[in-house]
Amino acid sequence: MALPPVAGHLSLRRTLASAHARGALPSALLFDGPAGIGKQRLGLWVGQLLACEAPSPQGPCGACRPCRLAVELEHPDVHWYLPLVRPKGVQGDRLKDALEGARIDALADRRAQPIRPVYSEEVRGIYLGLIQGMRKKATRRPVMAGAQTFVIADAKMLVPQASSPEAANALLKLLEEPPADTCLILTSSAPGRLLPTIRSRTVPIHVRPLPEAEVRRFLVEHAGVDDEVAAHAAALSMGSIGRALGFLPGTDASASPPLEALRRRALEIVETAVAGGRGAGFELALSFPPAGARTLGDLLAFVDEWLRDLAAVAAGAPDAVIHRDHLDRLRTLASAPGYAAGAAPGAIAVVERARILARANVNPQLLVAGLVRDLRPSVHAGFPTHSEEV
Repeated sequence: MALPPVAGHLSLRRTLASAHARGALPSALLFDGPAGIGKQRLGLWVGQLLACEAPSPQGPCGACRPCRLAVELEHPDVHWYLPLVRPKGVQGDRLKDALEGARIDALADRRAQPIRPVYSEEVRGIYLGLIQGMRKKATRRPVMAGAQTFVIADAKMLVPQASSPEAANALLKLLEEPPADTCLILTSSAPGRLLPTIRSRTVPIHVRPLPEAEVRRFLVEHAGVDDEVAAHAAALSMGSIGRALGFLPGTDASASPPLEALRRRALEIVETAVAGGRGAGFELALSFPPAGARTLGDLLAFVDEWLRDLAAVAAGAPDAVIHRDHLDRLRTLASAPGYAAGAAPGAIAVVERARILARANVNPQLLVAGLVRDLRPSVHAGFPTHSEEV
């Protein structure tokens, strides 16, 4: 299967294509913006543009053989590096080969299922062996095109490899001395987590979220869902097709969509902090597994959203709410005894601390118990802090 067409970002694509036509396209780009809005697809589109036999100031022709190979992920000069699950039981030089094999398998999965949500339950990373393999490829001459393109997806995953920056430093060496016929494209939803030296050697391009109508149209035309289902997912998408896909029902009608299940869990955390008893936080924490904290990033992002929505409702601004299908529930929470209408900034800071602990792989049960405990004084006027309780 071929990749779906690029959705939206028309003005940005024209700017990039025009720069290429003038010979002014930078050799190292950093596409930043929310997850799932099409940054990687845009990077692959740039690779197609560089490989195209008849590019124009509007973009690649889409009809030549290099264009067809690029959208089928078969072009030998367009390389896509995705965060991967680390192969188990493999060390040394064998790890580099195993990672390249895992990358090839991941690309085969993308060919078979090119449309997928941004959510994953597995810990993934861009490991040193992957970057070493990429650097070796970059020293070779292009096979068909005038330049090789390397798209490094979710580049924030370069840094936290066993608390070591080796993968990021290996990429930095390539950025410092890039071959003349190479284009490097990094994508990230959290560019602040990249090494400053990497950011300084790339040209940053902010990719904006898509209009809700664009997301809805994509879901109908390419995800095969009816307009009503697409409308619901698009309303929760925040301009991200990848996020919207996580709200679509799967083949198992009895199972909640993956992001819907996370959204409900996050609401449980906020409700427990706002309206639950002192023991409710521990009971909720015990419903989480005792391991796997690094997979909690999406859950904590939803906690952020619920806290912002709650603050918007309390401030009389329901039009600013993301989760509009739960307005009544939010109004009930906002009217809970002691809820502090101006609590959002302090509560968001508490969630950010939990996010740091999750990246450090703290026990999820302890993390959730501490999150609920620390959120209580942040969302309640006059509620004692943990240190005051002790």
